[in-house]
Amino acid sequence: MKFSVSTLLLPLAALATAWEQVDKNNSIVAVVDVQVGLLSLIHDIDPVNYRNSILAHADLARVFDLPVVLTTSSQSGPNGPMSHEITNMFPDVQVVQRHGEINAWDNAEFREAIEKSGRKQVIIAGVTTDVCTTFLALSLREAGYSVWANVEASGTTSELVRTLANERMVRAGVNVVSWFSIAADLLRDWRSPDAPKMIPYFDRWLPSFGAVARAHIGAIQNGTVSPGQDEL
Repeated sequence: MKFSVSTLLLPLAALATAWEQVDKNNSIVAVVDVQVGLLSLIHDIDPVNYRNSILAHADLARVFDLPVVLTTSSQSGPNGPMSHEITNMFPDVQVVQRHGEINAWDNAEFREAIEKSGRKQVIIAGVTTDVCTTFLALSLREAGYSVWANVEASGTTSELVRTLANERMVRAGVNVVSWFSIAADLLRDWRSPDAPKMIPYFDRWLPSFGAVARAHIGAIQNGTVSPGQDEL
């Protein structure tokens, strides 16, 4: 069996990072450089799955009433503007347009938006994983923030590049997780006041969960137990 250096380091990084949950009263969502030009660079995730995941990521802010920061890099050039599907979700949020800074944290307006929120947990996703997401995640960690990097809502040029970027973030103590994990962590309890919003949210972005819910509705409203079914 072969082991890489990164494989050996990952367990050590996990030991160094204490168990922590996302707190909806202490978290903020960042959507970083999801721009129409940069989307062409994503080759590690199916385009349909990526679109679904980044919209689910952004929608977390609406469902849980979290502050959100949207930012773009040199959007007047080939990177292009942020996807209208995201900006239309937040008509009252001004996109922070960076005019040269590759790392969003190097931009004073973006930094101020994070700091003024008073939140210490930052949920991020962006294009590309190895640059826009990773650079920001590492900078936030250095500045003392807890970071949740949405692995499904960040995309890059290849699976190899994605793996290296995610390992780099994990070694720095970044929580590299799925959007479903983030959503469940924010919810915490199906008895929460937020619970009624969750099945519609999951139905939008996780059709298989919606299918389970719809099947349950059908069983309640129109169901009978078929012969032999009670043996299951």
